Amino acid sequence: MDLRAGIVFLLLCAVPGFARESTDVIVMKNGDHLTGEIKGLNQGVLYISMKYILGTSDVQWSQVDHIESNQLFLVKTEDGNVYAGTLSTANAEKGRPMTIEVVQTPERKVELERPKVVQMDTTSESFWQRFNGQINTGITYSKGNQSTQFNLGSEIAYPRERWQASASYNSTLSTSTGVTATTRNQLNLDAERLLRWNNWFYEGLAGLLQSSEQNIDLRTSLGGGIGRLLSNTNHVKIYVMGGFGFQRTQYSHNVAISNPQQLATGLVGAGARLFRFNKTTLDATITVLPAISQPGRVYTNLNATYYIKISGSLSWNVAFYGNWDNQPPPTFSGSDYGTTSGLSITFGNR
Repeated sequence: MDLRAGIVFLLLCAVPGFARESTDVIVMKNGDHLTGEIKGLNQGVLYISMKYILGTSDVQWSQVDHIESNQLFLVKTEDGNVYAGTLSTANAEKGRPMTIEVVQTPERKVELERPKVVQMDTTSESFWQRFNGQINTGITYSKGNQSTQFNLGSEIAYPRERWQASASYNSTLSTSTGVTATTRNQLNLDAERLLRWNNWFYEGLAGLLQSSEQNIDLRTSLGGGIGRLLSNTNHVKIYVMGGFGFQRTQYSHNVAISNPQQLATGLVGAGARLFRFNKTTLDATITVLPAISQPGRVYTNLNATYYIKISGSLSWNVAFYGNWDNQPPPTFSGSDYGTTSGLSITFGNR
């Protein structure tokens, strides 16, 4: 089993394998009454599974009037706070926003206004039921020069009350008649923890990159820093962060450079997610690593994906990836970038 297959296998193993009870109650503003299993809330969409309907139903969060659930959830608000507990709807005076009551213990209850609740992740005593994520795949073929491009990607997240860990993997393989096949493999790991100040967090990052276009056998990046959510609503999420990092690059054995290059770097990152109910999502991240031990050299990494909802957990995606080095070794390419497209399948509450 090669590296790509092994990583995807591990990610697939994290798909929840046990169903919850379908006893959650959702009442809409127009009076419709639904009973099922609340999967979660994300991007202004409440995901519900019902025994008599195939797949997962998408409900517009702003149209929900009342919910009740004895299952455990991690409830996140736009100011960055996170609460864990079961859900109910507190009685509200006429004209006031609906209030979600998170029951953490019989003695401790927190009331949150519905518009300020931006995400709910299902959680459980079971380790495997805490994961969510998605898998992307696609293929492009051109008869003219007999070129083929395969792409495979996956993301997985493990959310908890005050912290979250996640991993993402992207791989592309391009072949064409008379040209050596090119490959690019990238694995990113990160973990973040909320600080006691609203919307502030600290984060640790790690990344592995292989790029035949840039003659990189393995580039290892490590870093960490402090970030802040600039906007966190049911329509948009934007964050920035800054810190320091370290990068080690081993170039291909068939080129003149035999010793790995090692650099201390700064770290500046930003990310944005824009979404419309049940239609489209734009997800973009950029990381800039200015070298401290080699002033003037800058590494940049960019990933952006546009998702178009097809049905249920199935979407079509168009993605752009790229990494740049403004001072590569002589005769080496300073960039590797491209586009991919294909299908996406989500699991959990993504």
